[in-house]
Amino acid sequence: MNLRENWRIVLLVIFTIASAGILFGPFVAAQAGGGDAGPVSLDYGLQLSGGTQIRAPLVGMTADDVEFTQDTNFPEKRRAIAEDLGLEPSEVRLSAGGRQAQSQAQAQSGNTIEVFSKNVTRAEFATTLQNNGFDVSQDQIRNGVTAQTRETVVNVLSDKINEGGISGGNVKTAAAGNEYFVVVEVPNAGEQEVKDLISGTGRVQIVARYPVRENGTTTYRETPLLNNSDFTDIGAAQQADPQSGINQPHVPVSIRQDGSAERYSQSLQDFGFTREGIGSCPPNADRNPDNASGYCLYTVQNGRVVYAASMGQQLAQSMNGGDFANSPSFVMTTTNISEAQQLAVNLRAGSIPTELNFTAGTTYTLLPSVAERFKLFSLIAGLVAYLAVSGVVFLRYGSPRVAVPMLATAAAEVFLLLGFASVIGLALDLSHIAGFIAVIGTGVDDLIIIADEILQEGKVATGKVFQSRFKKAFWVIGAAAATTILAMSPLTVLSLGDLTGFAIVTIVGVLLGVLVTRPAYGDILRNLMLSEEERERYTEQ
Repeated sequence: MNLRENWRIVLLVIFTIASAGILFGPFVAAQAGGGDAGPVSLDYGLQLSGGTQIRAPLVGMTADDVEFTQDTNFPEKRRAIAEDLGLEPSEVRLSAGGRQAQSQAQAQSGNTIEVFSKNVTRAEFATTLQNNGFDVSQDQIRNGVTAQTRETVVNVLSDKINEGGISGGNVKTAAAGNEYFVVVEVPNAGEQEVKDLISGTGRVQIVARYPVRENGTTTYRETPLLNNSDFTDIGAAQQADPQSGINQPHVPVSIRQDGSAERYSQSLQDFGFTREGIGSCPPNADRNPDNASGYCLYTVQNGRVVYAASMGQQLAQSMNGGDFANSPSFVMTTTNISEAQQLAVNLRAGSIPTELNFTAGTTYTLLPSVAERFKLFSLIAGLVAYLAVSGVVFLRYGSPRVAVPMLATAAAEVFLLLGFASVIGLALDLSHIAGFIAVIGTGVDDLIIIADEILQEGKVATGKVFQSRFKKAFWVIGAAAATTILAMSPLTVLSLGDLTGFAIVTIVGVLLGVLVTRPAYGDILRNLMLSEEERERYTEQ
């Protein structure tokens, strides 16, 4: 066989071998090394592996079409609104949606103000905005948050699931009328495990609690010093290591050297932590943080103190001598390894502006035993579809010489699609299985078009006749492929649930067919239909 003229067949073989390596390589490596990897390197979604789906709205209200002027001071207004509502500034967001005002008299349109709290009513929100100079009525306030906030939540929760070591997890938004939900699907996980992973905002802080003496009276002040964005080089959660002097589960971290480390060190020196505050935090201060005396550094996660630490002698000397800012590394300590793991996940993934309202949402859990049956039935459905197509092909052509290459090419197309799914980490669900079955049908349909065009118009006497008929058939299937892709494309971008997965698999299958398998089948037919003399003559041309 001339490789130059049959390069499409060679390409199909290379792609098939590559897919085999992708799908079965990890299993072979695991078996050789005594591992327990599955027989096929594929991720399965909720419907084929079991797990939990949580669908919940986000906590918050939004004032739409708020008028901002050129002199609007966003940080100052945010602090003022938060103070009036009894919230933290992080629970209020002002977003400019239109272009900047050209003058103080001109107002900006499309602006929003969001508040992320369950304890604020519309009337209170509207009144607070009016008291802070915004002309807002209750009619402009709606339940829910902006699209920008929803996008932030989806991205951070996706990172959380990935950082949590869970494969096949999926986070997306869904709409029901005017209400929007965040949908979280996590395979092989129970309801409580998923809620523990995504609950709260993921906000992590280092808060200093220290005494302040004024007019002969001692009061205690709490000042946040660091948050998620200030940390870098976040290590894995580790158990207590008494040999290193660390007697609690912990997470090794570093502080960014963009000014954050210097500010942290200087603040602790100014507050007295590196002098009289050394070792002064009382035991179990994390259990009663509001009444703790002494100098304490609180590790706060989702608004809750998970550990209270004292300033160590060595760290204090490092800060006083200025060495800490050059190598700002330390460990964040927790009371148990579970909190340490959650802390590491939150530090890596970041925080979200608001949390999910689980009480207003729904939870769906699928048992792994039921998912295994779905997986088995999906495999049976695929085999039945392939066998049914095979029977029709053999009945139509009655010749294994034509039918076997056609069915082998169709099987190779599905195999390539499985390899693609493994490479991109696509978590297969029932919608994707439906797409695979559709690819089998459309793929064989296109191969039949090629075979009919070449065989049904009489004997293929020369290579030129074959090439002419093949080009004619290829134009037909190319037009059909373009139509399918155009019809399916809207489904890939619209929030239509399972239809999105079906559309993605179908489009990728059609592209693999047009670019790889259909041309390869044409070369196979040419080698089968032309005599050796004609093949040599075709090669010379």
